[in-house]
Order: sequence, then C-alpha cells, then structure tokens
Amino acid sequence: MNDDTGSPPVPGDAARRWWARSAFAAAFCAAALPVVVAGVLAAIALLVAGVGGVAVTIAALYLFLTSRGALRWIAFAFAVLSPIVVVVVFVRAQLLWVVLVSLGVFALAIACGRLALADSRHDGTPERSAPQPRRPFLVMNPHSGGGKVEKFDLEHKARVLGAEVVLLEGPGEVDVTALARAAVDRGADLLGVAGGDGTQALVAAVAAEHDLPFLVISAGTRNHFALDLGLDRDDPATCLDALREGVELRVDLGSLNGRTFVNNASFGVYAEVVQSPAYRNDKTRTVLRMLPDLIKGHRGARLVVRAAGVTVTGPQAVLVSNGPYRTNDLVGLGRRTSLDAGNLGVVTISVDSTRQAVGLLNRSRQSGLTQQSVREVVVDSDTDEISVGVDGESLTIRTPVHCSIRPGALRVLVPRHRPGVRTPRPTLDWVRLRALATGSRTQPAAAPSVGE
Repeated sequence: MNDDTGSPPVPGDAARRWWARSAFAAAFCAAALPVVVAGVLAAIALLVAGVGGVAVTIAALYLFLTSRGALRWIAFAFAVLSPIVVVVVFVRAQLLWVVLVSLGVFALAIACGRLALADSRHDGTPERSAPQPRRPFLVMNPHSGGGKVEKFDLEHKARVLGAEVVLLEGPGEVDVTALARAAVDRGADLLGVAGGDGTQALVAAVAAEHDLPFLVISAGTRNHFALDLGLDRDDPATCLDALREGVELRVDLGSLNGRTFVNNASFGVYAEVVQSPAYRNDKTRTVLRMLPDLIKGHRGARLVVRAAGVTVTGPQAVLVSNGPYRTNDLVGLGRRTSLDAGNLGVVTISVDSTRQAVGLLNRSRQSGLTQQSVREVVVDSDTDEISVGVDGESLTIRTPVHCSIRPGALRVLVPRHRPGVRTPRPTLDWVRLRALATGSRTQPAAAPSVGE
C-alpha cells in the first residue's frame, strides 16, 4: 500500500528529536514572551490572572468530567470562557500584539511537534495481486448502518458481479458463522460482509480458518475496520470494485478466549457502556457518559491486567486492540497505525484525581495510563465472569480472559484504489513529544507493577 497523496517526507530519528526540542523551545517562548514584554509588575498581575484562569478551567473540567445534566454543561461553559477572559485581560493591558505573536509562536510549536511525531516506521500494509473470485459469498445485514444495503443497492450490485448474497433478515437471530461455513462447503472462494464490525469478525474467522480472501463492505454504522483498510465509508458500493479488480492485504486478527475480533475488546467501565442501546449510534456521547464513573471510581469487578511482565491492578478501563491505536487515542475511537504490526495494543486507565484526569485528556501527562504493544495479554478479575465489549458487541466471558494476536491470519481483498490510503496526520501528544525530546522511550510504558 503506497501513499501517493503528496504527504511531506517523514523525518529521520535525529531530525525528529530536533523537531521535538524545537517544539518545546517554541512553546516556552510563547509562554515567556508576554512576561518579558509586560515588565515585572505587570507580569505578576498577568501571571495571577493566568494562574487564576487555569485554576478555574481545571475546576470546571473536573465538574464536567464528574457531573451529569445541567451542571456538566455549565461547567463546560466556564472551561471555555475562562481562557477567553484571560486573553481579554491581556488585551486590556494593551498587549494584544504580544498575545497574537505568542499564539503564532505556539502554532509553530504545534507544527514542530507534529513533524517530530510523524511515524516513519510503517509504510502501510503491502499489497499483492489477487485473482478475481469466481464464487464469492456475501452476508448482508439490511438493518446495519441505518439501511445502507438498500440505500446503495448493494444486494443487486453484488449479484450482478456474480456473488451469492444472503440477507440477515431473520426472524430471530441468524447463526452467521454457520452460514459462512456452509458457503465454504458449497465451494465459495471468497467470504464477505456488508454490516457491522461484530458480524465481520465472525465471518473473518471462518475465512482465516480456510485461508480464503475476505471482503469488507463498509455498510456498518462506524466501520472502524473499513476505515483502517482505507475503504470508502461514504459509498460502500465502491468496496464491491474489489470483485472486479482487487488487491490482497495480509492483516492480523485478535483472539479473545478463542473468539476472533478485528478491532478491539474493552473491559471495565468502557465495556459496560457498550451495553447501552445508544452506544451504536453515538460512541462519543456514551464515552462522555462513562467519564463520571471512570474518574470517581468504578465499583464493578476489580480487574488485573498482565502483559509482557507488567501487572496493572485495579484499572477502571482496559482496551485491547488488534494492532495499537495512535497513542493519543485512549478509547479506540480513532485509527490504528497499522493492521499488520503483529502486536496487540493494550491501554489501561487508572484515574484517582482531577489532575490525572485532565492530564490524560490533554495528553500532557501519562500518570494513570499504560500503553503497550504485546503479543499476549491476560485480563483477570475477582469475579468468575466479566462484561467485555468485543467489536462493539456486549458479551459476558469467564475469567481469566486470554487475548492474543494472530499475525497475518486474514487475507483481505480490497479495491486497488481506495480514498483512505494515506499517512494519518499525527495528533500532538505531549507525552510522546517529551519522551522523544529527552531521548527516552517514545511509547509510554507501565512500571512493573501498577495500581497497588
């Protein structure tokens, strides 16, 4: 998979370290400039205003994160208005030009930081030519994604291309795995799904079992797997182009107690949120609903996570992903750096204070957070069963839960031309940036024992 979108070249390690240090130098200059220009006495007054604004902002953010209802949104308004008030104070002190210059220098710091965090270690999943399938079998969920199967006429278009199509119309629950295996027995040489990530994982497991190519049609609500494959999520019919002229990718699969997952498995507070009926339609809103319990402390099953010699005791939330997410993504709502890295991504969150919560949200601190890339992870508990969200599906699974990676287990057939094949723009992550500037590890790692 080559990126021909005109992205700038990625700097080498020495240059990245230089850009990281430049980012911190520019950020320091942006903060120091008003103090230097204003003079000592004015600087003290402005410093008091600035510190007061920060204090109000942090207090408002804490109320936003730990409250519900009207109080949450009143706190949000204070969090937004407080920095504006501080800027107004600077303006009234006839330092508008200083504020503008300072903001410009800070923008330069952000640009340097993004250059430093540009990842040159992975150029995309290698493509290889693939023969045109002769007997493709596709499972389509007409209810998924608000009815995208009918809206984009996917059934008819697939049949025109020679595919056998089965609609998951019911009545009752349909055994998707049995459908896929029966198709293989009839001679299917490709399996595919137009539906959600949970359905895709079930059929992908059968495809991997028989070493058959797998077709992803982005007809789900969120389509995270399709996103990371570079597929067009706005027009799922373009995914069918792979049946005419496709290329093959080898990607990893996650395994949880023998069950396949293509995206992630979540534990703790996040897993319980998956059970909400509103989760499928609005993940961001349901994550906001999660935050009060996350920060104040969760009273559910006490989790213990063991991975690569690291033990994390009592985290409120755990995310195990098929390939690591970008380090600023704490809940799996963004993109993975690759789908063939041969490692699971493991994120644990343990929050005990306002300072930790705010630091995790703006990625200025890593206290309370562990992030690892590992081959295996075990999630245990003080209960016999725990709730687990697997690719958006809520399950109850016996403990301990063993998660592992199956490198290159799945052959995915994708269109040769895909709109999402590009190097993702790096998001500023001050934790990684600080580690890079000081020459320490760029991936935050846990101590040998956390949470006791």
